[in-house]
Amino acid sequence: MVGMPIVDVPETPVAAAAPRVPVPPARPFLHILRAHLKETFFPEDPFRAVAREDGHGRRAMVALRYLFPCLEWLPCYTLRALRSDLIAGVTVASLAVPQGISYAKLADLPPIMGLYSSFVPALVYAVMGSSRDLAVGTTAVGSLLFPALLGKEAPPAENPELYMHLAFTATFFAGVFQAGLGILRLGFVVDFLSQAAIVGFMGGAATVVCLQQLKGLLGLQHFTRATDVIAVMRAVFSQTHHWRWESLVLGCCCLIFLLMTRFFSKRRPRLFWVSAAAPLASLIVGSVLVYLIHGQNHGIQVIGNLKKGINPSSAKSLILSPPHMMVALKTGIITGLIGLAEGIAVGRSFAMSKNYHVDNNKEMVAFGLANIVGSCTSCYLTTGPFSRSAVNVNAGCKTAMSNAVMAVAVAVTLLFLTPLFHYTPLVVLSAIIISAMLGVFDFPAAVRLWKVDKLDFCACLGAYLGVVLDNIGIGLSIAVGISVVRILLFVARPRTTALGKMPNSTMYRRMDQYAMAESVPGVLVLQVDAPIFFANASYLRERISRWINEEEERIKATGEQSLQCVVLDMGAVAGIDTSGTKLIEDLSKSLHMKNIQIALANPGSEVMKKLDMSKVLMRIDDEWIFQKVGDACDYALLNCKIATVQHNIV
Repeated sequence: MVGMPIVDVPETPVAAAAPRVPVPPARPFLHILRAHLKETFFPEDPFRAVAREDGHGRRAMVALRYLFPCLEWLPCYTLRALRSDLIAGVTVASLAVPQGISYAKLADLPPIMGLYSSFVPALVYAVMGSSRDLAVGTTAVGSLLFPALLGKEAPPAENPELYMHLAFTATFFAGVFQAGLGILRLGFVVDFLSQAAIVGFMGGAATVVCLQQLKGLLGLQHFTRATDVIAVMRAVFSQTHHWRWESLVLGCCCLIFLLMTRFFSKRRPRLFWVSAAAPLASLIVGSVLVYLIHGQNHGIQVIGNLKKGINPSSAKSLILSPPHMMVALKTGIITGLIGLAEGIAVGRSFAMSKNYHVDNNKEMVAFGLANIVGSCTSCYLTTGPFSRSAVNVNAGCKTAMSNAVMAVAVAVTLLFLTPLFHYTPLVVLSAIIISAMLGVFDFPAAVRLWKVDKLDFCACLGAYLGVVLDNIGIGLSIAVGISVVRILLFVARPRTTALGKMPNSTMYRRMDQYAMAESVPGVLVLQVDAPIFFANASYLRERISRWINEEEERIKATGEQSLQCVVLDMGAVAGIDTSGTKLIEDLSKSLHMKNIQIALANPGSEVMKKLDMSKVLMRIDDEWIFQKVGDACDYALLNCKIATVQHNIV
């Protein structure tokens, strides 16, 4: 047309000034595999300390200190630390003796086994454990699991010897399972039990334990083996004519005394020893009272004779052949996992408060060896119970030597003092268990779950109801199942969000969080918040397509500029597999058919390497890979303007 000025239209987009994302150099496969294995199984890099030392002797000493944590503190152990550990060990022993007897009765095992289990395993842990604060012993939940899981195979009342042998065998398998996890560096397995599931399960188990103690409080001779609340209530109220008021009065008095001492100690933390010594004081006063009034003649049941002497060998009692071995193996794995979850959680919480590190794998090996040795010395499952550990910390323990001191105190009790427990009333043991279990209910944690995350609260409630309304096994299955489902949902359904530009800034933020964030005309910015692999590639394909369709519908309805570019913020994509690269490739093809460009922002080195090796980068074109979301959007806007100019001229 005559007189029209000549306009130079660029044939291709102008090169962006922003620096490009480099593709990392290729590395041998074995080097990559070694790095991944090291990061997975040795995240704390234990070999670094060994490699730093000069000479074989020094390196061997460092390796020994890693294998035997006691060698870290023994060379610099002082008399002052010994004094603190002596006080703490004796204080914990005053709690361990009545608790050990009580929990053994709860497990339907001879009461003396509760004392055995506070002797040998504590010595093993003092050598192998990495926690300075944990006090080793039996727990109420673990004790309750034994009759719940082994009782059908060998009813304790009908075949007590077989039941006891199965308990030893289950403890042996629990130890092997725990030590195996630690040796194979699988400490992260414990983290698969969510805090919500643990709170619900422990609360349900505490409820069941308290309900089971109604047998002792009411002086009942016969009681149900079921653990659900309906069966227990039916057993209690169907025997009202067998209730003994003498037993109930003594039990309630002991329980009130224990709760008052706990309340007093919480108000005055320096007097922690009052609540720590209360169970032993109840035991002594109750035994003297029963002896003076001949309580057996008034319906108050007593323990009876306790065998004198330290742990006898039980290695020959292990059942390592069918038909009973499988139920012991199942019980060992379940109780071992619960014991690890409780012990490691307690040790980690105290370590965080004192600013030192507890190695999960070392703890697994320590608990495992303690239970393996314990199973051969007439002990049953031990871990790190919170009540003993809290007393240990409050008493001023400095190292794991406090466990050795506690073990010596328990050994003295076994050698010389067991006849004094003949008149110990069972109702006092029930009161001690109820008092300990009331501390297991973590109401503040449940309230926090409700306020912060309703789904976590539902998981907690589901685990609790499973234990209380059915049995421990169902509750544990629900707890584990809920934890696994939560993990799968996070992995298979990652979050994708739209980003918008902040006013007067180059930053891009989530539009559902920042109301002032504005969408970029003609550009859709999406952020993927998880690695892209086979488990979520299909979902991400559908979700990103839906984002694009919704954006196109919005543009059509508002009459804005058509969609020209889709920017994927890959900053949170830590990894990608072949299914993920295929997703990016398919997305590029489908957008190209709609004349929409795809751009990648801030991809990591592994993502770039995989995309390069799969030839996806060639399809996208290197100039559409950016370090920042802002660079990608600016470049896309520039190309949109050029395309608009070309369209208008044509």
